[in-house]
Amino acid sequence: MTYTNNLPEVVVRIGRSRGVEIVADMLAYPNFALEDHWNGGELQNLIATKKYHFVVVQQGPSSQMDGRIMLLDYGARIKNICTPHNTKLAFFMVWPAYANFNTFDGVIANYTEAATATNSLLCPVGKLWKEYFLGTNDYSYYGPDMFHPSQMGTDNAAQVIFNTLF
Repeated sequence: MTYTNNLPEVVVRIGRSRGVEIVADMLAYPNFALEDHWNGGELQNLIATKKYHFVVVQQGPSSQMDGRIMLLDYGARIKNICTPHNTKLAFFMVWPAYANFNTFDGVIANYTEAATATNSLLCPVGKLWKEYFLGTNDYSYYGPDMFHPSQMGTDNAAQVIFNTLF
């Protein structure tokens, strides 16, 4: 969800258009959960050496119990390494594939719980997407695979993330 259409670069462009200078790095791989990033070690090194104002984390929809557990466990671990560096942690709430639309409430609940449990920011993209879909019956935020975002979906996600952080 993050590397499709280079979401961080879109956030940078939104900032630039509003007079906010943003420098962003992206650490994103296909099918990686927070646990995978943690076990790789690069995440911890970047947080310790780069002096970020924000670290925005995202894993798959995480509507099921194992995804919830990872969000809570590794979200807390990441928060614990952010705090000594005065870095704010933000959870980028994603969305389920269209085929799994019925799991939206689980995605929203689990990302919300992870942000609340760690006293972190919540970028409620998934919640706003669900409201948009239900209110308009327009699913164009989804890309051709009906899971990853279209450019319009990325633009919307970037706007929500920017508004949450700034």
